[in-house]
Amino acid sequence: MQKQTRLRAIKNAPSATQPPASETGVVAASVYAGGKRIADIRIEEAEAWSKKKDHVVWVGLHEPSKELLERVAAQLHLHPLAIEDASNAHQQPKVEQYGDALFVVARTAQLADGQIAFGETHLFVGAGYVVSVRHGASTSYKAVRDRCESCPSSLAQGEDYILYAILDFIVDNYRPVIDTIQAEVDELEEEVLKKVLPKREFDRMYRLRRDLLRLRRAVGPMIDVCKRLEHADLISMDNEMKPLFRDVLDHAKRAEEDIDSLREILAFVFEATMMAGQAQQTEIARRLTAWAAMLAIPTAVAGIYGMNFENMPELKWEYGYYMVLGGILAICGVLYWRFRKNGWL
Repeated sequence: MQKQTRLRAIKNAPSATQPPASETGVVAASVYAGGKRIADIRIEEAEAWSKKKDHVVWVGLHEPSKELLERVAAQLHLHPLAIEDASNAHQQPKVEQYGDALFVVARTAQLADGQIAFGETHLFVGAGYVVSVRHGASTSYKAVRDRCESCPSSLAQGEDYILYAILDFIVDNYRPVIDTIQAEVDELEEEVLKKVLPKREFDRMYRLRRDLLRLRRAVGPMIDVCKRLEHADLISMDNEMKPLFRDVLDHAKRAEEDIDSLREILAFVFEATMMAGQAQQTEIARRLTAWAAMLAIPTAVAGIYGMNFENMPELKWEYGYYMVLGGILAICGVLYWRFRKNGWL
């Protein structure tokens, strides 16, 4: 009986048997029923499909134009303030409720040419629809869509599960970035214990600290977003979904803890490098002082005997010159022995 009802619903649904023509800014637009994709649709068909019982419209957009966002908003009745935020790709991670709909902002991070690139994802979640809007550097959510479609029993939970899958994908993508930074930090830590780091390593250290700070600003607010979705005090969220959002929360907390640990290690490396540099400067200053003290002896003696006085001792003595040289060498030898013994040379 349920199978006949579903077939009747699909038969009476808007016509979308063939995939729509590609449109700039639209990555994918599909409708799902019972956890299975039943059609690829156009934006103008989203409202009709979203109002059908047990159907979910999932629209993926990448840096859409204002005109495209307005078309999507008109179809799914999205709040104007949320559309305004989605048009501006400079939002902090947050979750807001507009009536029965949610607007979620998440920061993304990924490696691009050895550098960390940041982006944003804006999610509109309501009864019968999910709209994801990607800005900047962000991995395609095709992998999320494929994973959800491979598990129809989970996808059948509807728009709440899609929201969880996307947020989980975003948070999991923090891990490769953190692992890459950790490898660099471990390398710096090993080097600072062996030698004083050159100037280029200082530049590298400052870059890592900057990247960790920016990553911390992206991950930190995500914890608050996941907490609110987990508790869902003000949001109509399926209770069965709360453990899944708790799992995302745990991953975000672990990422934040790893970032804080790396920042502490970098602070230690920086402090150790500065102390090693100061110790090296002190060692050089000691050596220079020791050699200056030894050179002061012949300089002083030569200066004294360079004075043009007629009555000076040993001027007329046959061995006076050799005696002065011997005295200079003896005093310098004693000083050298003392400096070596004290570790100055």
